[in-house]
Parts: sequence; C-alpha cells; structure tokens
Amino acid sequence: MYLNFRGVIKVTGVFYVVLGIVMLLPFLVGIIYGEKESIYAFSLVAFPLIISGLLLSKIKPSPVPFKNRDGFLIVCIAWLSATLFGSLPFLISGCCDNFPDAYLEACSGFSTTGATIFNDVEVLPKAILFWRCFTHFLGGLGILYMVIALLPALGFDGQTIARSELTGPTFSKLVPKTSTTSRLLFSIYISLTVLETILLLLGGLSFFDAITHAFSTMGTGGMSNYNDSVAHFDSIYVEVVITVFMLLAGINFNLYYIAAVRGPKEFFMDLELRTYLGIIAIITVLVSVYNAATGMYGSLPEAIRYALFNIVSLLTTTGFCNTNYDLWDAFPLALFFLLYFIGGCASSTGGGIKVSRIVVVAKLIKRGVRVRLHPNAVIKINMNDKVLSTDTVESVTGFIFTYLSLIFVSTILIAADGHDFTTSLSTACASIGNVGPGFNGVGPAMNYSIFSGPVKIFLSLLMLAGRLEIYTFLTIFSRRFWNPNR
Repeated sequence: MYLNFRGVIKVTGVFYVVLGIVMLLPFLVGIIYGEKESIYAFSLVAFPLIISGLLLSKIKPSPVPFKNRDGFLIVCIAWLSATLFGSLPFLISGCCDNFPDAYLEACSGFSTTGATIFNDVEVLPKAILFWRCFTHFLGGLGILYMVIALLPALGFDGQTIARSELTGPTFSKLVPKTSTTSRLLFSIYISLTVLETILLLLGGLSFFDAITHAFSTMGTGGMSNYNDSVAHFDSIYVEVVITVFMLLAGINFNLYYIAAVRGPKEFFMDLELRTYLGIIAIITVLVSVYNAATGMYGSLPEAIRYALFNIVSLLTTTGFCNTNYDLWDAFPLALFFLLYFIGGCASSTGGGIKVSRIVVVAKLIKRGVRVRLHPNAVIKINMNDKVLSTDTVESVTGFIFTYLSLIFVSTILIAADGHDFTTSLSTACASIGNVGPGFNGVGPAMNYSIFSGPVKIFLSLLMLAGRLEIYTFLTIFSRRFWNPNR
C-alpha cells in the first residue's frame, strides 16, 4: 500500500495557507499596538506560508483514495509544521533567545499544554501575548478541523484525517459527512468562545484580556497575559465564568449537538459525562472540607472557591491557577495528582487519558472480579447501552499501558537532567497530559525555563505526542509505516 504523496502534499499546502492566514491576526494586533518587531516577525512567516501553500495546493493529486497511513502522515506533518512555523515569531521578535525556548512555547500553545519558559509574560508585546493564547484556540479544535471542512472542495474525504486526530477510544460522526461534522463542531467551538468573551467583558476585563483568556479556556490551554494567571483579576465573577467554560470545554463536543437535536435528557444520560461531573464533585468536596478543616482557608466557601477552580482546571488539563496550590498539604495534592492522569472527555479539547478510557478500565476491573466469582459467566463491556468490541477494549488497555510507560521513561530522562523526582514525574505527567503546571520546580508559581535545551525539545515532542494521543505520533516512526508492501 503506497503513500499518496501527491495528495498529502496538496492537503499540506492547504494547511499552510490556512496557517498563514490565521497568523495575520497577531500581525494585525501588532499593527494596532504599533509593535514594529511583532509586525516584522509575523509578516516574515505568514506571507511566505501563504505563497508556498498556494503553490503546493496546485499539485494534481493521485487518483488513489486516502488510506489510514496518509491520514497519519498528514496529521503529523500538520502538527510539526504548525509548531515549527509557530515558534518563528518568538525568535524573530527577540522574545526568545534560542530555538528550544521558542519551540517549547509554540508546542505548549498548539498542544494546549500551557507550560511556558517566560519568567515575566507581562513584558511581552501584545501580538506575542495574543499569539500564545490564539495557538490554544487553534490547537484545541481549530485549524485541522478547518482543513477537514475544506477537503470536499478539493475532492478528498476527511474521515481518515479525522480518525488520526481523534481524542478518545472511537471515532463517530454526527452526520453522514465528516466535513459537515467538522463544521458543526467548529461552529459550537466558536460560539462558546464568543459567549465566554462577552461574559468576561461584562466582568470588567478589557477586550484583549477577555478574548485571549477565552481562547485559552476553550482550548483548555491555560496561558494568560499575567504572571499570576487568573489570580491577577482577583474576581469571583471572572473565576466562575472561566470555571464554567473550562468545564464545558472538557465535555465531549458531540454531546452539544445531541442535546440540541434530542434534548437535554440525552445529554445527561451519557455515562462519561456523569462520571466526569462526579469526579469533579467528589474531589471538590474532599479538598474543600480538608482545606477548611486544617485552616488553609478561613471558611468553607473560600475553600470551595479555590478547590473547585483548580480541580476543574487540572481535570480539563487547562492549567489556569487562582492560587499557588503547591503550598497545600499532601492530601489535596495527592488527589490533584490523580487528575493529571484522567483528563477531559473524549472528543473534547482536554488532554489526558480521557474519562471514557477510565470508565472502560473500571468496568474491566469489575468484570475481572465477577469472573473470579462466576468463571463460566460471559460478561460484556458496554458504555451507554452499547457493547464495546474486543478490539476497542484492547486498544484502551494498550493505550493506557503505553501512556504510563512513556511517563515512566520520560521521568527518568528528565531526572537525568538534574531535577528532583517530584519535579521530574510531575513534568512528565503534565507534558504528556497537556496540563502545564506540575509540582515543585514546575509548580503554579514556576515555569519550564529550568530545563536544558535538549530536555525542552524532548518535552515539546512529548506534548505533541500527548495531544495526538501517542499512537498517531509514534506510528510515523515505525518501519512498517514506510514499508510500501504493508
């Protein structure tokens, strides 16, 4: 099975055009604020991208239809290109002194991780601040879905690409055409972003702060224009708005369409959603009561305020902070550590293992116990009254094993750079889970500037692997992938 190189190049060209066009937005921000370095940096990247993309898109594709390996290759090229070209404005503008710093910042943005190498983000140009948050929006559910929506006009089916970029155990279409599904999801994504921006404006934020924080929230990225993150605003209203939209961003976007078509009852019947909300409720109660009882905060409402915000932020892998929770006792931090693994729901902008996979594993454990008691029983694994195939269950367990193995190996490599165990482990979990802040050296009040250049590049690739759910990223490094006879 040969790769459809002509088709891959043509779609990559379309992607370059779209990427170049969206980079004109921070270019315009630079013009508005009179930032010559930013204008020069974004123009030097955006216009060549658009021109080269237009040239590549003129290539006549092969009549051979796209296969799975073509989808894998397109997705990987798209993400590697986006992060590479996205890092250039940081370098050209002088905001970053070296490539590892710029590349980590771009990867952190597009992968919606939210980690940063900047010690003081408040001194950065407005165009760069806008670009950092806008990459979250693009990486969350943006730029590749835009390309998939355009593919039918080029004579391609976007389903193979969508499968390669899915976030969860299975891929499902809302409507028969993949491109139409992409447009529906993208419209929901934009609508929620616009709504949050309006609500933040009503909370007293400037338009610039409102839209950039909406980008970071809906993309579950967590980059802010301020060193103190959301704590800078010291506003319960702002925290409530961002908490609600972080929670919404962590929900399977397909459910919003289902709720609109079939009603809210179908929305709340989803097992993954109920588990997701249950995890937030249980851990919020435990942390709030503990922090109030131990005197961390003066009252239970205050303890709930800080617990709920950071729990939703970590579970959805957003990474916003309204306090330095690294100063809390071991018990709440141990519960927080669990959140690094769980992540948001399937087909959301959140990272992590995903709640749906956690549910499948819990059902597997339950089945194992029942089989011990009733050896002859035939017990199926199901979700939402649908029996999961053996292949799906095996893929879930294989994914989790690969995920944990990668964390184990990454922790060792980071520790070899001279960092303590807690910093190394939490950095590995936060990077592959696209969370951002960890503990100790990479806690909420710290950043990723402490790492050496090679480790920064490694962490950048780890963020991308986490965003692409590992398998898609690892597939292109397999010899079998490039073997035309397979």
